Amino acid sequence: MAEPLSNGAAYQSVPESYVLPADKRPGSLPSSAAAIPVVDLGGDDPDRIVKQIMDAGREFGFFQVINHGVPGQVMGEMTSSAEEFFGLPTEEKMVHYSTDSKKLPRFHTSIGNEQEKLLYWRDCLKLGCYPLEQFRQQWPQKPARLRAALEAYTTAVRAVALRLLRLTAAGLGLDEGHFDGELTAGPVIMNVNHYVPCPEPSLTMGLAPHCDPNVVTVLADNGVRGLQARRRGGGGGWVDVEPLPGALVVNFGHQMEVVSNGALRGGEHRVVTNARAARTSVATFVMPAMCCAVAAAPGMVPDGEAPKYRPFTYQEFVGAYAAAAGDRDAVLARFQNKE
Repeated sequence: MAEPLSNGAAYQSVPESYVLPADKRPGSLPSSAAAIPVVDLGGDDPDRIVKQIMDAGREFGFFQVINHGVPGQVMGEMTSSAEEFFGLPTEEKMVHYSTDSKKLPRFHTSIGNEQEKLLYWRDCLKLGCYPLEQFRQQWPQKPARLRAALEAYTTAVRAVALRLLRLTAAGLGLDEGHFDGELTAGPVIMNVNHYVPCPEPSLTMGLAPHCDPNVVTVLADNGVRGLQARRRGGGGGWVDVEPLPGALVVNFGHQMEVVSNGALRGGEHRVVTNARAARTSVATFVMPAMCCAVAAAPGMVPDGEAPKYRPFTYQEFVGAYAAAAGDRDAVLARFQNKE
């Protein structure tokens, strides 16, 4: 069993199990010439908002959202109570420790399975969050304010995600409610991530490059840098996601790329570490029901052409995603249309 990094050890060097092969390390610093787009949900010009989302979705599959309507107090309570969880005494956190990927809630380190040979510099608390009545009683009882923070934050952030999906549907020329129903009927899952300061950030990663398997992910953090997104054009380099005060970070998942027939990009991202400050992030995943049939939406495939990806169920996709360890190209290759 890998010892969670937040359990109090003082690391003067990176343990061997966290040292990645040279070709898996962060490499050179990302270009600062590009910036992750910002989508302003304020105002009364939906056409402007839709254009901002579409432009960001084509280039990065990533954007930051301001004027989103989630109160600053709700976001602050969520991130601070999350930080407080990782600061609990070891015996209180380890009650939730498991390497069973199906268990909720689940506290683990790295990816959290027993087969890992190389570890990533991350602890994680994985939670089921919505429907509230299904998951509320499963949430950790400590810290005392975590449950109230989870309920308020989940409700507010899910509403933002659904609003963004309605705007995205409009930008794709689809019915506004296209993403309602089974495409967003799965449980809302949350990864509360914690990255303790790393003595040698060049040797390891917080998370490897990947795209999320779901439809859309909404993230809040404590303002410490570490998240990077890959740009589609301009050489495809890594770009720092500079945390904006009060902003939410949004990325599209693989299902958006399939539904849009490649018009929008599933946002590829990774997490690098730093030696100075702990980073805590709260990633909320909106996903289809497992039985949902996923395919390119009507109108997204030009006449006379086949869709880029064959139809599948979300359950089939999740199985392939796990088998490919989240590798973007390997996952999508399994569903590319061969017709």
